[in-house]
Amino acid sequence: MMDLTRRLMVLAGGGSLLALVTGWWKLPGGETAQAAEGKFAVRHTDAEWRKLLNGNQYAVLRHQGTETPFTSPLNHEKRAGVFACAGCDQAAFSSRTKFDSGTGWPSFWQPLEGAVGETQDRSMLMTRTEVHCGRCGGHLGHVFNDGPQPTGLRYCMNGVAMTFRPGDGTDGA
Repeated sequence: MMDLTRRLMVLAGGGSLLALVTGWWKLPGGETAQAAEGKFAVRHTDAEWRKLLNGNQYAVLRHQGTETPFTSPLNHEKRAGVFACAGCDQAAFSSRTKFDSGTGWPSFWQPLEGAVGETQDRSMLMTRTEVHCGRCGGHLGHVFNDGPQPTGLRYCMNGVAMTFRPGDGTDGA
């Protein structure tokens, strides 16, 4: 009886670990942008999002994917302007707050006022702070406490989740 119980515990633990690592199951508190759709001003069905976004945008914005580092042209964008959500075009970050974090993703030390929201993300066996668009709930990236002054924050964003509008760097572009 002891061997059977031990065997079941090992199998259950291994299965749970496999599910967690492969993303089949999320720890509590990891609310996804897709699950929170009803809370935002811009809402679409899953089918509508699939039509509005390209495959990479859909994977990141609607299913919390992450683009490959150092692949986004926005990582090298140096002009004045605003970085907006690719899902709803809400201005999210000013070029005035962009910096090179060396991580391979566009990084900012502050979002535009009221442009983004944050939720706790407990996926991938860690707790992080997810950043999502305040208008459509699309997943933009994560924020970390290792950025430059004046905030000390690093908003590490997926370039595929954003577009760039040249302008003066305010929310009016």
